[in-house]
Amino acid sequence: MSVRYLAEADSAALINEDLAYTAARDALIAAVSPQAEVFPAVPGHGSDPRNRFTVKSGASQQLAGVKIGSYWPDNADLGVPRHNSVILLFDQEHGRIGAVVEAGVVNAYRTAAADAVAADVLAREDASTLTIFGTGHQALYECAAVTRVRPIDTIHVVARTREHGETFLARLAARGLTGRLSAPEQACRAADIIVTATTATAPLFDAAWVRPGTHVAGMGSDAHGKQELPRELLQAARLFCDLPAQAVRIGEAQHVADLIADGTLALIAIGDVLAGRAEGRRSGQDITLFDSSGIALQDLFIADALLRADASDPGTTP
Repeated sequence: MSVRYLAEADSAALINEDLAYTAARDALIAAVSPQAEVFPAVPGHGSDPRNRFTVKSGASQQLAGVKIGSYWPDNADLGVPRHNSVILLFDQEHGRIGAVVEAGVVNAYRTAAADAVAADVLAREDASTLTIFGTGHQALYECAAVTRVRPIDTIHVVARTREHGETFLARLAARGLTGRLSAPEQACRAADIIVTATTATAPLFDAAWVRPGTHVAGMGSDAHGKQELPRELLQAARLFCDLPAQAVRIGEAQHVADLIADGTLALIAIGDVLAGRAEGRRSGQDITLFDSSGIALQDLFIADALLRADASDPGTTP
């Protein structure tokens, strides 16, 4: 049995926002199916403890496999990405690895696509102002994905330094998007949609700055101790996530796990909203919040979609 292999250059050439959106949507719906399982994420580190990786695994009716995502902070000094990713799909008949997909660029599309899928069902239809916290690699993909599902005409960028912010504005402009640097309070009070894409371990803004009707997506909290959003905001919002069991362990929901456990707060899987089994936004005044810690099924579904795209491309040899 031969192993299918997609190198980083090949997967990066095949990925696009339509493919990522469809794969993310299908994965989030599959995640709430009784036939699917997402196993606990396992963190680890390299010989240098600053170099981190996480192993995420899962299975659906058709797919089973593992994603290993890594973060090597000093890579920036070498001119290579700090984040990387590889996805392994099992040949379920024989228990061997059937496919290996290098997915560094793909992972950025995959993460942003999940937030776009959630925004598509939770954000107000007339949402036109986006605020992004963070100017790193992922932030650009988040902006691009959200602007595809809502008529965004203003992007407020909250950066740690003006230099980082100006660099990010240039990257937005290269994608045909226009942004402006803003202070956190100004950016939040103006926003219809807020996306946080940082590695923060403390809230980035005050809950009081978020106006009624806003949709918030937090994607930076994917490990114990990470936090981007204030607890008070989670208490005030309608809470959604990719997978409740994971969100309360490593997502933003870990910071209100006590209130979820005692029934004070409800945490709804976005897949149930997509499948029509749960209510999403109920009014123009709702604050909706999507806790996106990232689940393995997103990786398995996007890897499968890439392999099918590769097989159908007449310019490639499967």
